[in-house]
Amino acid sequence: MKKGFTIDEIEIGQEASFSKTITEADVTIYAGVTGDFNPAHINEEYAKNTMFKGRIAHGMLGAGLISAVLGTKLPGPGTIYISQNLKFTAPVQIGDTVTATVRLKSKNEEKNRVIMETVCTTQNGKDVIIGEAVLMPPKK
Repeated sequence: MKKGFTIDEIEIGQEASFSKTITEADVTIYAGVTGDFNPAHINEEYAKNTMFKGRIAHGMLGAGLISAVLGTKLPGPGTIYISQNLKFTAPVQIGDTVTATVRLKSKNEEKNRVIMETVCTTQNGKDVIIGEAVLMPPKK
């Protein structure tokens, strides 16, 4: 199995992305796996009377795409996720294609830690989640 980028291989400003169209099945499965059956996500009759005028995907479903980029692309396999802050700036609708992008902001070689800017955008270019992650990239 390929190992991800080590701290001395990763460069400030380096970025990677992952895109996924959020489906009905994704929302249903996520609700089942997590137990989050908030009617804003699973009940159309309820959701159409909310400010969003319909069902929306779980915020953490979108945030999970960030984890996919970090664990598979940058830094990649072997990376340990230490912390993440998130701000949900707009809803993700079922059928939206969400692109999670991470960009290396800083690194501390002595502690083997990196800070990544994280953002999720829709197919329309709208930011839906913004944040920052602290990670421990794989060792040599």
